[in-house]
Order: sequence, then C-alpha cells, then structure tokens
Amino acid sequence: MDGDARRRRGTGGTGAGVGAMETIETDYLLIGAGAMGLAFADTLLTELPDARLTIVDRHGKPGGHWNDAYPFVALHQPSTFYGVASLPLGAGRIDTHGLNQGFHELASGPEVSGYFDAVMRRQLLPTGRVRYLPMSDYRGGGRIVSLLSGRETQVNIARKTIDSTYLATSVPATHTRKFAVAEGVRIMPPNGLPDLWRAPDSMPRHFTVLGAGKTAMDTILWLLGAGATPDMISWVAPRASWFFNRRCVQPGREFFEDSVGGQLGLMQALATATDAEDLFLRLEACGFMLRIDRSIMPGMFHYAIAAEAEIAILQRITDVIRLGRVLALEEDRMVLAQGERATPPGTLFIDCTASAVERRPPVPVFQPGLIVPQMVRVPQPAFSAALIAWVEANVEGEAAQNALTMAVPLPDSIADYPRASLVNLFNQGLWGQHKPLSQWIHDCRLDGFSKTISAVRPEETARIAMLQQFRPAAMAAMANLQRMIG
Repeated sequence: MDGDARRRRGTGGTGAGVGAMETIETDYLLIGAGAMGLAFADTLLTELPDARLTIVDRHGKPGGHWNDAYPFVALHQPSTFYGVASLPLGAGRIDTHGLNQGFHELASGPEVSGYFDAVMRRQLLPTGRVRYLPMSDYRGGGRIVSLLSGRETQVNIARKTIDSTYLATSVPATHTRKFAVAEGVRIMPPNGLPDLWRAPDSMPRHFTVLGAGKTAMDTILWLLGAGATPDMISWVAPRASWFFNRRCVQPGREFFEDSVGGQLGLMQALATATDAEDLFLRLEACGFMLRIDRSIMPGMFHYAIAAEAEIAILQRITDVIRLGRVLALEEDRMVLAQGERATPPGTLFIDCTASAVERRPPVPVFQPGLIVPQMVRVPQPAFSAALIAWVEANVEGEAAQNALTMAVPLPDSIADYPRASLVNLFNQGLWGQHKPLSQWIHDCRLDGFSKTISAVRPEETARIAMLQQFRPAAMAAMANLQRMIG
C-alpha cells in the first residue's frame, strides 16, 4: 500500500488558516528523535522490513538535546559505539594529540548533530516507511500539533507508541534555573562562552562555574584551553564525583588488557566489596575509577567518563567551593545552602547546573500499546534502545519482552551503584542464554566489546586465562551485590 493510499482527509483542526485535519496511518508512533529514539527506529526498521513508522519531535532537526548543546561539547565515550546500529559514527581513528591522545576518537557536538541528520536523511527516510514530523508536539490520543502553524494531524496507530522521552535530558541552554539571580549579575550557559570575543572591552575578569557534573568539567577544560589561567576560575561543586577511566572503555584488540582487564577488575571488586565506599576504593585501586581530589571521598556517581589527562588538568583548579547548592547570586556574593561566598568584581557565572539525564524511577519497558525505552545496559543509551527494538521485533509476549529488558535504575549517589550493577549483570546473563539475541549483540556496532572478546586467538593464553575468570567472578559479584543491597 503506497503512502497516498494510506492517507485520508478528516475534518476539524484548530488555529488560523489551519484547514482540514489530516489523518495518517502508521504501525508505530515514535515520540522523540534523539539518540535513543533514532537508535530504536533504525533497528526496528531493519528487523521489521514492512513496518511503518511516524516520528514526531519538537526540535527542528533530529538529534534531540544535541541540538541545544554547547558548541564545545563532545562525546565522553568512543564514537565507535554511539549512534545507530546501521551507520558508523566517525572513522574509527585513534586520537594522536590532545587530552584523548591514544584513545578512540570522541565525536564533537557538531559531528554528532550532523550524524543524526544523516541518519534521518540517508538511513530512515529512504526506506519509504518513515514519516518525520519535526517542530511538532504530541498531545496524546494520536493527536499531533505543528508548533509553527497549529495544524493538527491525527495518527491512527496500528501497533504501538514508543515514548523515547521518558529519560528526559536537560541541558544548560534549555533548563530552568533553581536559584535567584539579582539584577546586574552576569550569568550565561556555557553555550555563550565562544562568543565572548565579540565584546573584548567587557571580557570577564573571573569565571565561576556552577555545577559538579561533566558539563562543568567540559567548561573548565575549555576555559583553560582557551587561555584562562587556573586562578581566574572558581568552581562551585556541591558534591565530588567518581568517573569511569576512559582507558578501560576502549574497544578493539589493542586495548584488550585495559578494557577486558578493567571489566574483570570491576567484577572482582563487585564480588569482594563490603559496602559502596569500599567498592569505589577497590575500583580506584585497579584503575577502573578516577576522582579529582583524592583527599575527598566522592558521594556522586553518574557514569561520567574521563581520561587521566583530563583529571590532571582539572586538579589545577584550587578554588573549589563545597558549600552546597546555589540559592541566590547577588552582585557581590553567592548565597549557598551552607554559607555565603564573596565574588570578585567582573565575575561571569557559567550555569552548568542542568541535570542531564533525569533520574526517573524505572518502569516496565513494554506496556500495553506502549514501549518506554530506558537503559538496559548502563551507560549505553543507544545500545539499550536498539536492543529494545530488536526484542520488540523478535520476541513474542509482553512478559517475555520485559524479562529481557529490565530497566537499570540510574544512580545518583555511590550507594545506588550496587543495585544498578546488579541489574546490569542480571540482564547480561539473560541475554547470554538467548542465542538469537546473543548473536545480534555480537554483530551490533553499538556493543563494542563482544567482537574484541571473540577475536582472541587460541595461542593468546594469557587473554584466554583472563576470560576464563569472568564467569566465576560475575557469579560471585551477583551474590555479593544482593547482600550489599539487602
């Protein structure tokens, strides 16, 4: 059935000049054209060659929050396993200079935005089975409203709705501040920093970065790289954080000892730790985790990834303010939850307090008429969404589908990490028992590590010995994690 035959005209509609409401037919309605939504769409269309898909998104371009990100943003994980399964991101290069030297390339924000545009134009729309409605809002009940014209479209959904927006991403340019700002205080999101050159006479004399997450880290690294000196920067970081060591998340044979060895170190730490603090100290000892200030036990963990070279640069910032969250910014001072701090004249505040991924409670991925993509392997949102799409296409029955896609609760504090690790391991174990799914994971570009493991040669006895330790270590880890979380 061609597209014209599937469409019919209805009546109704609101807004000046809107005219008749259009009614369209689709098998699946996908809400959100961000990374998870597009990864889901790509795999679903591959696995179900007759499925029709309608994608609705408020942004004018595909890519979700990448459209709003600051100009110097970049991936924190290798490009080789980000994006959608059918189209590689990047050229598989190893960076030869900079803070990521020696590791797989990290796509810049503009690269990622261009990539997702290419996914839509080159992968999805050419199938003839995708209708893309940008600058549109889904209002429920199959009702879609154009943000430009107000024109309404009614979509009849034959199979399911996919809500890829459940794990809402907040970025500095679009989030709402949770603190007061007095008149005359200079404040901006990091998006505005590269444009400071346009007003050289009002260049800030001091920069105060607000926020403890990876956006704040990126901002400080950018400022230092652009010529600011460490004494020009204050960092309001209410909580200290742990970071995955980027060295331990590199795919490929050349990184086997670091990546597979790092995963084995993780399993052994999970199997022997007595509590969350002990777990993170063990992971630091084996090189899997990093922290900026070794005199402080960080309480936060959001799966951020950092290189040791980045940590060394961040350690140059000595004015780190840990007086809780910002309550108000006055012309000459900051009011914080645990005190006040004077601010130098000519200070520019940089708001990096957006929450990134919202930590909502896990819900069943598969519900009647609805799919809610969430992370089933953390921290890999694109892989998770693609796997969920594969399950939708290849596994019958809601109960069986949910059994393979238990949502991992996203940690906020280090105390949350054992539970997240247990669900990660539980899912991995179930996938290993499902042969078709195991094969798909092995072949999937977004997995990153299965091919590295399967490429071990018989004569590589040291590597084989390392792999043989995994199963007993994972079983011991699951038992210990259950004890830790009670």
